Amino acid sequence: MRPLLTLSLLLASAASAQDWSAWHGANFDGVAPDGDYPTEWSAETNVAWSVDLSGRGSSTPAVHSGRVFLTDDLDGQNGLLCLNLSDGSERWRKTVGRLVPPKHKKASGTNPSPVTDGERVFAYFKSGDLAAFTADGEPLWQTNIQKAYGENTLWWDLGTSPVLTDEAVVVTVMQTGPSFLVAFDKQTGELKWKADRDLGAPEEAAQSYTTPAVVTHEGTQQLVVVGADHVTAHDAATGKELWRVGGLNPSGDKFFRSISSPAVGDGVVVAPYARGETVTAIELGGSGDVTGSKKVLWSKEGVGSDVPTPVVAGGRVYVLGDKGKTGGVIWCLDLRGGEELWTLRLPKARHAYSSSPMLAGGKLYLTREDGTTFVVDPEARKVVATNQLGDATFATPAFADGRVLLRTVSKLVCVE
Repeated sequence: MRPLLTLSLLLASAASAQDWSAWHGANFDGVAPDGDYPTEWSAETNVAWSVDLSGRGSSTPAVHSGRVFLTDDLDGQNGLLCLNLSDGSERWRKTVGRLVPPKHKKASGTNPSPVTDGERVFAYFKSGDLAAFTADGEPLWQTNIQKAYGENTLWWDLGTSPVLTDEAVVVTVMQTGPSFLVAFDKQTGELKWKADRDLGAPEEAAQSYTTPAVVTHEGTQQLVVVGADHVTAHDAATGKELWRVGGLNPSGDKFFRSISSPAVGDGVVVAPYARGETVTAIELGGSGDVTGSKKVLWSKEGVGSDVPTPVVAGGRVYVLGDKGKTGGVIWCLDLRGGEELWTLRLPKARHAYSSSPMLAGGKLYLTREDGTTFVVDPEARKVVATNQLGDATFATPAFADGRVLLRTVSKLVCVE
């Protein structure tokens, strides 16, 4: 290999290592790229830039190669924005069909977060519209999943975000009635596969707002999905189910809809369930129904998240209790054994947590719905900073190139 080409590849690799390509991070573990990140800020200090948004929203930005992609309500239309990471200036904006208004006060018609591979960016909306653009904003293709495969029957607002595999952009539809995973060619939008996922969960328990995790295990890229009282894994190339774990709703509760998504690390899937009352760890691999087998490493009751997705890092699981008696409680668990290593309660408040915790620069970032972000040192087991933006926040922050991007209901704020 020529030296110049080697240098170019190294520089490209270094740049990509600082990107935040998908909700919950590129590895679906809630861990930011390596780097130093700010731990202290306010609405007036350490803010590199702040951009007013036209619509109320809760999606997380995706960041790649100095570009920030964000879904938003653009005058009643499904919108996708592209901003410069350096200063927040707008590069382009696109609309993707008419916006469907939300039902819940915390939600919007643009809940799903965009996903990007650096060349293309993909956005999905409550209306069922799924669209692909180049990173420079040129339209590639657009489809509507609801028009093609049936109407949305969720009781509340769309929550799942699209994910990328080697070949496709994949969307999960888990609801009362036909449920499925569907994959489209990233470049052309042509259907690659559609896999049914009807698992017999009762009423609202069949409904899920979770986002799949994309992992590679033993050379096979897989999609791990939580919802409808099960965890399932699917071959990313075909959609075929590889294994499943049931029993997450042994009493058949009709209202166990699922919001918290799976987190994956070190070959283990961590799946919160039961409206934040349980969390289960499953070893990747196996075949068929592995419920009750040794693949289920552990399951704990009274520990869990209803909305936030856990962090998996360094052989540990960090779970954030989000409401009620456990609101603001952080559990640190052993990944493979499930033992409780420590707990910490954040300052009590009437506000819950919708944002997922993130681990960046060795610190946990936990954002409350009133816009307060606590920074916790997991080794010292204490809060090291309390930061307030003073604006309601339901979105999970993004981390890229030493910056923290916080999406409030009215602004996108970059802290550095």
